[in-house]
Amino acid sequence: MDYLVKTTKNEQFIDITSLVDETVAKSGIKDGMAVVFVPHTTAGVTINENADPDVVTDILSGLNKAFPEKNGYLHMEGNSHAHIKASLMGSSCNIIIEHGKLKLGTWQGIYFCEFDGPRNRKVYIKVI
Repeated sequence: MDYLVKTTKNEQFIDITSLVDETVAKSGIKDGMAVVFVPHTTAGVTINENADPDVVTDILSGLNKAFPEKNGYLHMEGNSHAHIKASLMGSSCNIIIEHGKLKLGTWQGIYFCEFDGPRNRKVYIKVI
């Protein structure tokens, strides 16, 4: 399934766990894998804690300290920091499906990671 994610900030994490849950439910697959893929070079996807929003704030803060927007990068578009962050997060993740449910840890959620927004972005979810 193809989905549109509208980001509203330059950098943000959007919890897409419910979107993946819904896709799994619609698929009817009880045991398998959900593959989440982000086809962008300045956005990514990751799994991390979704109970405390400060975790996302801390991740973004740490990434910005390590890879600030201005750091003498050579890429002429001026968004090298976003490319680096997206590469670190990765463009896909796989989640086990067991008994028709995502097999995530108690505190885990799936996040779309925007590093060069705001934009309209795509997320592809394939249930196997």
